[in-house]
Amino acid sequence: MNELDKFLSIRTNNIKPARGRILLSEPLMGDYFFGRSVVLLAEHNEEGSFGAILNKPVSANFNDVVKGFPEFDAPMYLGGPVDTENLFYIHTKGDQLGDSLEIINGLYWGGDLEALKEMMLLKAISPEDIRFFIGYSGWTANQLDSELKKNSWIIAKATKEYVMDIKPVTMWETLVNKMGEKYRYWKNFPIDPAAN
Repeated sequence: MNELDKFLSIRTNNIKPARGRILLSEPLMGDYFFGRSVVLLAEHNEEGSFGAILNKPVSANFNDVVKGFPEFDAPMYLGGPVDTENLFYIHTKGDQLGDSLEIINGLYWGGDLEALKEMMLLKAISPEDIRFFIGYSGWTANQLDSELKKNSWIIAKATKEYVMDIKPVTMWETLVNKMGEKYRYWKNFPIDPAAN
């Protein structure tokens, strides 16, 4: 079996999309936003899906982009192509930050902005506790399911440690390795096959 046949034979798995799952883009996806991306699903239901790309840092820091907040030395990430004028965030402080949506055990989406500002002022939250995103990733009803049928994504179960502790620049490769031996050669595919 040649490399392409191996690739085509394993592009699906039996894990279903749901809140708290990770989408790993297949290695040949050339999309600006989603190429070699890791997307955390914050919700998936019959109305659609949304989440954030975890591994696309931008060059600006939090206070360079977001005004009216206390000084907070945290990186910013490109969360996706939807609503790029707004701020989204995931964090580990759901017990202290009201209106948060628990995605997986110990990891939350959003919450009360005024409470977040106060936590920053009081130093009750650190950059290790939170990730900020410009925009988010969204799919209409059945759109993600259609992309899964086209083998654009592999689904994995997430943990708080996967999301918050793995360095974003190595996250896609690290998680592909965790998918098992049959996926490891994905990282050897060129990012731009036309450049070879």
